[in-house]
Amino acid sequence: MAFREPTKIVAAALRALKETRDAKGAEAVWREYLGRQGLLRQQLRHIGSLPSAGRARKGKALHQAIARVEAASQARLETLRREEEEHVLRHERLDVTIAAPQVHRGTLHPLTLVRREAERIFSSMGFSVASGPEVEDAWHNFDALNIPDDHPARDLWNTFWVKSKIPNPKSKLLLRTHTSPVQIRYMETHQPPFRIIAPGQVYRYEASDASHNMQFWQIEGLMVDRRNTFSPVTLETLLSVLTSFFEQFFRKTVALRVRPSYFPFTEPSIEVDLSCIICGGSGKLADSPCGVCKESGWLEMGGAGMVHPKVFEALKFHSKEVQGFAFGFGIDRLAMLKYRIPDIRLFRQGDLRFLSQFK
Repeated sequence: MAFREPTKIVAAALRALKETRDAKGAEAVWREYLGRQGLLRQQLRHIGSLPSAGRARKGKALHQAIARVEAASQARLETLRREEEEHVLRHERLDVTIAAPQVHRGTLHPLTLVRREAERIFSSMGFSVASGPEVEDAWHNFDALNIPDDHPARDLWNTFWVKSKIPNPKSKLLLRTHTSPVQIRYMETHQPPFRIIAPGQVYRYEASDASHNMQFWQIEGLMVDRRNTFSPVTLETLLSVLTSFFEQFFRKTVALRVRPSYFPFTEPSIEVDLSCIICGGSGKLADSPCGVCKESGWLEMGGAGMVHPKVFEALKFHSKEVQGFAFGFGIDRLAMLKYRIPDIRLFRQGDLRFLSQFK
């Protein structure tokens, strides 16, 4: 390509810039004339082949032409961009005063709320949270808790057994019937002193009704220490811990009542009753009987007791050197009392009208 006078090229470039209607078009014109392969850039390559007599003049004219087109391109590009911004502001405005569409926000399940609150309260008293498998073996769920295979107490737990070909009865699998196996697993790997709680889901093969279900949440606690004159692990301490928990959980002063009971893994064993949080223990609401405690003034909350020596012996602890207490109650039961829910089955029906009430 021979050298061309830049005047005509500049005129064509200015005409193209004037005719373009958007920033992209102006950028395309710039590339056509001033890009690496642009018409004016190509003319620079021919300056060296021009006769020396007119080379300086033509070179100067070419550089002036490039500067003129460059300035015109930038000016046109800025003008077009400003016009495009004004068009957007004029025709695509966002009215920030218009109410945004309502977005449904999910809520935590009431059992999750109660479990977290229980964990928070017990953590403030120095308890750690422990967990374990829901599919458990018979040794951890029964044998280590002083419930051997031939013990009639196994009938107290209606067990879901998992089909397997495991010949050893202590290794047979089941859905845990309580969270006590978590305590056993914890004691296998830790030495006293310690205090833990074990919240989790448990399973019982039983009919469902307003107060029973085959799947429910339970929280158990364990505190173990060395036997000495100053050991805090006593029934008195146990009742103090439970009283403190219930008062913090229900946010009111309560009273506890204990009744003798039987559990294979504690000795002595007790049932713990709580003064009715609805009627205050009077058994009446105004002139009507309290339907929650059935006019008794007391609510059954769970079982507790001092850890049986045979449980310690199963874990190779010397029962004369350590002592501990354990307790357990249902998280579903706590939630029913806290939120006054009449039917335990509501927790697992997945009804959003019910679940969305809890914050």
